[in-house]
Amino acid sequence: MDGGTQDYRRYLEPKVLAKISGLELRARLIVEGFFSGMHHSPRHGVSVEFADHRSYTQGDDLRHIDWKVFGKTDKYYIKEYEQETNLNLVLAVDQSESMNYRSSGAPMSKHDYTASLAAAVAYLTIQQQDAVGLALFDEHLTSFLRPSSNAQQWKILVQELAGATGPAKTAMHRVLDELAERLARRTLIILISDLFDDADAILKGFKHLRYRHHELIVWNVWDHAELTLPMTGPTMFDGLEGMGRLLTDPRSLRMRYLEEVERHQARLRTGCGHMQVDYTAFDTSAPLDSALSGYLATRSARLRQRSARVMGGG
Repeated sequence: MDGGTQDYRRYLEPKVLAKISGLELRARLIVEGFFSGMHHSPRHGVSVEFADHRSYTQGDDLRHIDWKVFGKTDKYYIKEYEQETNLNLVLAVDQSESMNYRSSGAPMSKHDYTASLAAAVAYLTIQQQDAVGLALFDEHLTSFLRPSSNAQQWKILVQELAGATGPAKTAMHRVLDELAERLARRTLIILISDLFDDADAILKGFKHLRYRHHELIVWNVWDHAELTLPMTGPTMFDGLEGMGRLLTDPRSLRMRYLEEVERHQARLRTGCGHMQVDYTAFDTSAPLDSALSGYLATRSARLRQRSARVMGGG
């Protein structure tokens, strides 16, 4: 490690230092080599080189409508161009109490998985000379680090991610409203959370960010047990975020529970689709490197298909 890393480490408690070291190692293992050169900046401007089309939204400059595509599709699309300025990325990371959950056999808690994803993406972003910032939240924004491409930014960001989760609940709509007010320029936001909140309230927050013309990617992180409820026999559930304790037999409620999980995810997925928000569910039992590489490959293919459909008039 370089001298700058050693300097800030002198002031950290041993447990915190160990957690930061683990985050650094996981992030480097995930992105070094494998993702080199895969980054394609989603930040677009109105000069340099044509990049993609997107649907027209109220407030867009009419001068950038592609009238040839309109003639083929009878729909309005905006021509986007690669900008010489760098990507502005903010990682919005949930640190509410429910993120502490880790089922038996899970490789790490939702918080550690989420922090590792964020650290890996931040590392990749800095390696590409792009700017990355961080917003930590529970009921409110608890920390906000403005985007920067400075070499020290990643170390500061990892130190912030290594902090413990608090006892608070998630209040997504309020948090996203606060974030929208903080961001003065168009930004790519990657939101990483278990999204344990009312789906309609969450989608209202997404709508606010999209109204401000921010691009939003949502990574919904689940522990595998939350997706399957594998327990057998009477089980004491210790509720997080003020839910108390409950002794019950999971077998009697598994079907109804799984239906609710699917309904929640479907509501979010559909709402995100209507707003052109990229929604993906992550399972903490999946290795981080394969989960992230799989997502990037899928997103890249989806963007190519979208451009092909627009240019072909479909």
